[in-house]
Amino acid sequence: MPNANEDNPTALSQAQHRAVSELLRVSPVADDLARRFQDAGFSLALVGGSVRDALLGRLGNDLDFTTDARPEDVLKIVRPWADSVWDVGIAFGTVGAQKAGRVGDAVQPFQIEVTTYRSEAYDRTSRKPEVSYGDSIEEDLVRRDFTVNAMAVALPAKEFIDPHGGLKDLAAKVLRTPGTPEESFSDDPLRMMRAARFAAQLDFEVAPDVVAAMKAMAERIEIVSAERVRDEFNKLLLSGHPRKGLSLLVDTGLATRVLPELPALRLESDEHHRHKDVYEHSLTVLDQAIALEEDGPDLVLRLAALLHDIGKPRTRRFEQDGRVSFHHHEVVGAKMTKKRMTSLKYSNEMIRDVSRLVELHLRFHGYGTGEWTDSAVRRYVRDAGPLLDRLHKLTRSDCTTRNKRKAAALSRAYEGLEDRIAQLQEQEELDAIRPDLNGNEIQEVLGIGPGPVIGKAYAFLLELRLENGPMERDAAVSALMEWWAKQG
Repeated sequence: MPNANEDNPTALSQAQHRAVSELLRVSPVADDLARRFQDAGFSLALVGGSVRDALLGRLGNDLDFTTDARPEDVLKIVRPWADSVWDVGIAFGTVGAQKAGRVGDAVQPFQIEVTTYRSEAYDRTSRKPEVSYGDSIEEDLVRRDFTVNAMAVALPAKEFIDPHGGLKDLAAKVLRTPGTPEESFSDDPLRMMRAARFAAQLDFEVAPDVVAAMKAMAERIEIVSAERVRDEFNKLLLSGHPRKGLSLLVDTGLATRVLPELPALRLESDEHHRHKDVYEHSLTVLDQAIALEEDGPDLVLRLAALLHDIGKPRTRRFEQDGRVSFHHHEVVGAKMTKKRMTSLKYSNEMIRDVSRLVELHLRFHGYGTGEWTDSAVRRYVRDAGPLLDRLHKLTRSDCTTRNKRKAAALSRAYEGLEDRIAQLQEQEELDAIRPDLNGNEIQEVLGIGPGPVIGKAYAFLLELRLENGPMERDAAVSALMEWWAKQG
């Protein structure tokens, strides 16, 4: 590999050693595939994120290749070799495959994508890229998004190709574009979102000229489909440093185009500083929610943490006593969350879960000094349903006060509530709260068939169950008959 950064040869030497080690690990699969392309008269190179990750010492089993072979030729070469092949991306020049390969003593599945040398460009009105195929790897690399993704390793010779100084930028932890950022973002405006995503994923800085282009061209993101924007935003949010990427989206004006509720949280502080910065508070809640995750990144929790206060700008009121209020901002925020997530084409299930958490995030504060009745605890669990664990994490994360005494009191109160929930769950199976009589039993007791009345009776018994806890069958029947008599 050439020395692309004379100023920091040690960092580059370490990167080169990591890359060699990573490439040796995957070489049985990569070299085998490369020889097949070579025998058919074509070139093959490991490219983009795979080379970047190899240099960072974290190359996984997802391998990206580029070739001068056209997609139909790629299919002819790959089909007899791979365990499975898919061509859903063939319109964009990409063929996907899975191949089992030996790594040491183990056999592991490799996910492979082979893309024909190409360039993509948008016109001013189209949401879909126009794909044209190139004839050289240099032409392909110059059209890549960032220099750290514009490196390749030609196989099987393992020749390192870095025409744009990607190795130097990788060592410096900076994101630059191979050509001018204006040309790059004109080719595909989604790259502006990717700049924020890679900053968050890699913890890199974005070059000043790239940031300037993002600010100047932010409106161009509006020609990109909502699905592509959503997917890029999800990757950013699930990264190791989402605050960094989110701040870049807000500072460049991109967030105003794709998630305007986020910059709107930057409420102007009045001269008496009568309320905290809701924007910074929301980013801190996100950081604290991430710290509470137990089984890896949780997109539902992270979205709820980021969006939980988006109703505040619309509900802000300056009261006569000088205080600032945000009455019912959780209800307004839940509606706003549904609308924004719907516009970004999230699934109905995810929209339902995130908006429900936003709606419930203040419920705990009604717990006050820890004097909730058992009935209130049951309703809290019932309303949270399968989101209870996430609601616990969101509520705990929402405490960002610097007052240590107040923070400790809130923590003790929530610990008390969690203990109450655990005790009642053990006694009453709170996770499956239902009336003490089911629908068939209600019909039998009342001597009537199915109909709306049975639903009303069921709702009455459920309310009774929430209020009083489990009842013996005779007591439940007696209560039902008393209710039935009142119905006339």
